[in-house]
Formats: sequence, structure tokens, C-alpha cells
Amino acid sequence: MTDRLAVLTDTGSIKDVPGVRVGHRTIVRHDVRTGVTAIVPTPVPTPERPLPCGLFVGNGHGKLIGSTQVAEMGTLETPIVLTNTLSAFGAADALVGWMLDRPDCADVVTLNPLVAECNDSWLSDIRQRAVTAADVRAALDDASDDFALGAVGAGTGMRALGFKGGIGTASRAVGDQRLGVLALTNFTGHLRLDGRPVEPANTADPEGNSCVVVVATDAPLDARQLGRIARRGVYAMGTVGAAYSHGSGDYAIAFSTRRADDARSGCVREKDLDPFFSATLEASAQAIVSSLWHAETTHGRAGHVAYGLRETLRERGLLDR
Repeated sequence: MTDRLAVLTDTGSIKDVPGVRVGHRTIVRHDVRTGVTAIVPTPVPTPERPLPCGLFVGNGHGKLIGSTQVAEMGTLETPIVLTNTLSAFGAADALVGWMLDRPDCADVVTLNPLVAECNDSWLSDIRQRAVTAADVRAALDDASDDFALGAVGAGTGMRALGFKGGIGTASRAVGDQRLGVLALTNFTGHLRLDGRPVEPANTADPEGNSCVVVVATDAPLDARQLGRIARRGVYAMGTVGAAYSHGSGDYAIAFSTRRADDARSGCVREKDLDPFFSATLEASAQAIVSSLWHAETTHGRAGHVAYGLRETLRERGLLDR
């Protein structure tokens, strides 16, 4: 299994899309295991210079702040921030403040922040709302192409498919273009690797499940096409074992780094979208596996434990190292 897992987990990164950076702020203290993650396209999108963006809601049991304007207008006006459920609203305010402080937003009087969340209350005391505006700003300011995976940032307290969840990433080349995915995983189901079931580390089935898949590409795609690509991000969850349960918020956001004005001319033709669909399915599934592979066993509040996939497989004698 070792060689096959290397293939499944060493699959590139969202940073392979030129101009896409990621920043984290990880908060671990007492009963808190939480944080914030920022996906920051560069140049940073603004209301005057937005990026084309589409989204897909597989199950809407979640708080995707800013989603209705993205669906209506097909544009991304800010970086994308990920955090825990009860910190999402404060994170949105902090993102607005960070944007308004920018010189290129000096005349902005309306702004649509895009903030998504997963519920980390099984491992973290979510009621503390531990993520502060300073944490959000730090994640945005520290965004780079060198970022950690697993139990970090927004993924610190997450659990998925019977193991420790968190932040994962993968990418694919589509001709001369690149498509990358970052996943925040916190959903139920039974993990399948290469089509084979993997027995969970424990049988706890916490409430408040969700997954956020963020797809970035430098291909010239419009908002409608990006919405079609986002669908494949949610579909990919099923290929690795998602249960799509009642309490799961299953979301995908897809954006292009080609500015909206540019993407309307010279878009990829509809009949040429199939390679992008395949790339999204593959990279999204592998980003989810990546989130589990890189997450270490985490002890949280109330004695709860989420076991790392790699450690579990090693204990079962399925890994050489």
C-alpha cells in the first residue's frame, strides 16, 4: 500500500496555479483546536477587479457567507477565508476590514466577502469563538506558496471519514493550464483508497459534518463554466467514501485567475471542458486524501481523539515507514 499511497497523496498543490497563495493561523490551547485558512489570489481580487467564480452546493447545511452574490454575479471580490462555524461571521468582518485597508479599495463602499466553514466542535470548544480578527489578518498577510497541510489553520480541529481531517491539496495539468484544489475536510462516511475500504480508526460519528472544496485554475473560464467545474468538486467526495449526510454542508467554489473582463473573450469551448472536469474529479479526491494523510492524531476537548490516517496504517503494518 505504501507505493500506491505515495501516488495518491503526492499529487501537486493549489499553489501550482500561478498567483495562488495560502496562509494559515493555527490556534491550540486548553480545549481549543481551531484556526483560519486564507486562499489569496495575486493580484488580490477587488470589487473593481474581480475574478470569475462559480460555486455548487451539494447540501446546504452550512454557512457560506457571500454565496448568493457569487451565484448571482459570478465574481469573486476578495480572497476566500475558511474557518470554524461560529467564527465565520467574525472572519467575514475581519476580511472586510482587511480589504478596506488596501489602497486599491480606498473608494469601495460595497464588498462581498466569501467565507466558508466546517464545524470543529467535536475536538474544539467552538463556543469560545477563538478565531480573532488578528488571526484572520495574519492568515491573509502570511499567505505564500509554502504552506502546511493536515491539522493546521481551519483544519486544526476537523475530522473526516473516520480519521483526523484537515487541509489537503492537489493539482493537475490540463494542456498548458493548471487546475489546483484545496480541501477542508470534516465529513462522515467510510474511507476508500484506490477503491478499497479502509476501516476507521474509531466509530465516533460527530455531528456538524461538512466539506469545502476550493478549485483554482488559470484557464480562461467564465462563471457558468466554473460552476460546472465546482459540481465535480462535490461529486469527488463520493469517490473517497462521503456519506453526504443530513448534517453535512458540502460546498465547492471554483475561480479562475484570469480577470473577469479577460475571461469573457476567448473562453474554453464547452466541448473542450471534459479534461477540466476529469482534472477536478481527480484533484479533489486526492486533496481530500491529502488532508487525512498529512493530519496527525489530535487529542481534543472532552477526551475526544481523532486518529491520523498515516499513523493508523503504520500501526496496522500497512506502511513501511
